[in-house]
Amino acid sequence: MRSSIRDAAPRPIDSILVAELTAHEKTRLDELGATHPVLTELGARFDGAGHEIALVGGPVRDALLGRPVTDLDFTTSASPDEIERIVKGWADTTWDVGRAFGTIGVRKGTETLEITTYRADEYDPQSRKPVVAFGTNLNDDLARRDFTVNAMAVRLPGLEFVDVHGGLDDLADRTLRTPIGPDISFGDDPLRMMRAARFVGQLGFIAAPDVTEAMVAMADRIQIVSAERVRDELNKLLLSDHPVLGLRVLVDTGLAERVLPELPALQLERDEHHRHKDVYEHSLTVLEQAIALEHRLEERPDLTIRLAALLHDIGKPRTRRFTGDGTVTFHHHDVVGAKLARKRMRALRYPNEITDDVAMLVELHLRFHGYGTGEWTDSAVRRYVRDAGDQLERLHILTRADSTTRNQRKALRLQRTYDELEQRIGQLAAQEELQSIRPDLDGNRIMEVLDIGPGREVGEAYRFLLDLRMDRGPLPEEQAIEALRAWWAAR
Repeated sequence: MRSSIRDAAPRPIDSILVAELTAHEKTRLDELGATHPVLTELGARFDGAGHEIALVGGPVRDALLGRPVTDLDFTTSASPDEIERIVKGWADTTWDVGRAFGTIGVRKGTETLEITTYRADEYDPQSRKPVVAFGTNLNDDLARRDFTVNAMAVRLPGLEFVDVHGGLDDLADRTLRTPIGPDISFGDDPLRMMRAARFVGQLGFIAAPDVTEAMVAMADRIQIVSAERVRDELNKLLLSDHPVLGLRVLVDTGLAERVLPELPALQLERDEHHRHKDVYEHSLTVLEQAIALEHRLEERPDLTIRLAALLHDIGKPRTRRFTGDGTVTFHHHDVVGAKLARKRMRALRYPNEITDDVAMLVELHLRFHGYGTGEWTDSAVRRYVRDAGDQLERLHILTRADSTTRNQRKALRLQRTYDELEQRIGQLAAQEELQSIRPDLDGNRIMEVLDIGPGREVGEAYRFLLDLRMDRGPLPEEQAIEALRAWWAAR
């Protein structure tokens, strides 16, 4: 067993190098160097220029865990201007990732690198942005990182391993600790509290007791962080392998109350069937089931379906009503939920496109329940497809995931019924190209038949013909013209 250095006196960097690694861990770092030859090439250039440079953070952690290492992050004693001079002639491309924050981006072959001057960031209590302070050595830089498992480094070009905060111990224990006191660390950058939740979902780690206590005590501090940074961290959590684990951390520590209050609000509500502990648990189950169905999508993980699954019932607290016999109803929670989802996503600065898609899925997630045992006409099926538009496959996933009943007979019945609906959609699509349904007459033909110019009446006629197409399917042009003239005369 590796001896712990967590409680030992501070040690100089040079005393904690490769010897601290097991043979297996050393092999993984050797493989990292062999897989990414840019490490030794870059290290040689900085060493030749008289500067230190080290691979740091996530890439080191992931290499030791045997996870894929993609983007490479480095820290260096060189300033941004010096970084650019050192890589000139070697890098294919350089760009400013954030010069004010000391970071220069580099492209070398297929590798994307970020090289940052030693940092020592702090937050102004009244500011939404960190106050940048450049550091002078690797030890100080590592102390300012979020968690010990991200505060390990590999110095270049010699691939010397550096761990002054017990990151290896915590990696083995799958525990999140901070290099310095969590109250100081989270005070410097409150977003680290959300990052802790993300690593719980992403890596399956647990937060140390003092980390959790600090998150509870300092939850209000997250409100000084910009909405964009909160959104980006929430996205990383949602796109992790096990987002439910991280979401529970956000709720249990009170962070969700500050950044996504609609989620903890669901804990107060019983669902209408009394089959779940509360709507909160139901929503987390729907999220997990939606993730299990993502294989139906071309690209995954999929942020849109995960947001829709998580938020699909957030309208229930606003619409809860008790009937005379003691049962609970949530009438129109789909429509109310769509409005709340749109409002929250706008507050978090989500792009309009994803906001619109999520809100529409929330609004449509109950539509299927009007299908009964197949009573819908072909017209109703066409409208279902038309209303879903390019979100139809996601709506299929959300609707199926929303079935969390423990009654196996009922669950199988719902599954078979939705199978039938999808089969009918497929049959109609093969006949009519449902995704691109248009009226039988276009706008120009409408104006010609009715002998009118552009204006509101053309739009009304277009909508009449579209509804006609929904009800009766495609018509020969002569019948469409006859119906249009009859409608026009009846106006």
